[in-house]
Amino acid sequence: MSSVTVRVPAKVNVQLSVGPLRDDGYHDLVNVFHAVSIFDEVVAKESEGLSVKVVGESAELVPLDDSNLAIQAARALAKHAGRTYGVELVITKAIPVAGGMAGGSADAAGALIACNELWGLGLPREDLMEIAADLGSDVPFSLMGGTALGTGRGEQLTPVETAGRFHWVFAVADGGLSTARVYAECDRLREATGTRVGWPQVNEALLAALKAGDARALGAELTNDLQPAALMLRRSLARTLDAGRGSGALGAIVSGSGPTCAFLVGDEEHAHDLAASLTSLGVARTAVPTYGPAVPHIA
Repeated sequence: MSSVTVRVPAKVNVQLSVGPLRDDGYHDLVNVFHAVSIFDEVVAKESEGLSVKVVGESAELVPLDDSNLAIQAARALAKHAGRTYGVELVITKAIPVAGGMAGGSADAAGALIACNELWGLGLPREDLMEIAADLGSDVPFSLMGGTALGTGRGEQLTPVETAGRFHWVFAVADGGLSTARVYAECDRLREATGTRVGWPQVNEALLAALKAGDARALGAELTNDLQPAALMLRRSLARTLDAGRGSGALGAIVSGSGPTCAFLVGDEEHAHDLAASLTSLGVARTAVPTYGPAVPHIA
C-alpha cells in the first residue's frame, strides 16, 4: 500500500459548559460534540521523512512545521510503535481554519488513522485514542466522530445516542479566533462581572432531544459558555446570529471558540435556503449547508 486517504469531519459543540480555571491552566468542561459532514481529506503517502502539504480552504494559514498537529500525530504514532517511519501527509482543507470546528484536531485524527493503515501497524482504536488524548482535547472526538459527551478537558468521551439526521448551516467568518484568547476573554469577563462559576453540568434536556431526533427541542437547548467572549472579540458575530434567527433557524450558536456560527434547521431544503440568505445578507464570507452526525472513514 503506497498511500491511504482518510476523510475526517468537523464538529460543533451543541453544549459547551466551561468550569472555573484549574491550577494546570485548563478548565473542566461538559462538552457535547456533534460531528458534521464538512470533511478534511488526509492522504498519507510513503516517504523516507516526515512532511506535510496543505491545499484547499485557507491552506496558507496552516503551519507546515512541527507545530502542525498532523505531523505531531504521525510522530507520536511512530514513537508508540517503537519504530522510525516516514510519511508525506497531504491535507485538503474544507473545515475552516481557526474557526471553532476542530480542523487541526480532525487532521491529527486523520493522520493517526491513515498512518496506522499505511504502516500496517494494526493498532486498535483504544491505542489511537490514548495517543490522541496527548495531542489535544478535541483530537479523541475527531477520531471517534458521531455524537459524544466529553468531560475533563473534553477528552474523556462517552458516546451519545442520536436519532436520525440533524441539518445545519455554518456561517464562516473572515479570519479566525485563537482558542486560547477566547478562553482568556471568558475568564476576564467572569472576573470583571464577579460571576461565580460552579462545576459544569450535563444538560439532560439536550441529550433527550438528540436521542429523540427532535431538532426543534435541540435548537432550544444549544449552549456555549464561550459565546459571550467570542462576541466580545468579534462584535460582528452578533449580526450573523441575529440574521440566522431572523431567517427561521431553530437554534443559533457560535461554534466552539468561534468565529464560525452554527444554525440548526428543520430539513435540507431550509438549510440550503438559509445558506443562500446568509450569503446574500453579507453576514458571512460563506455559508455551508451540511448535516450530522458524521464519522471519519477511509476513502
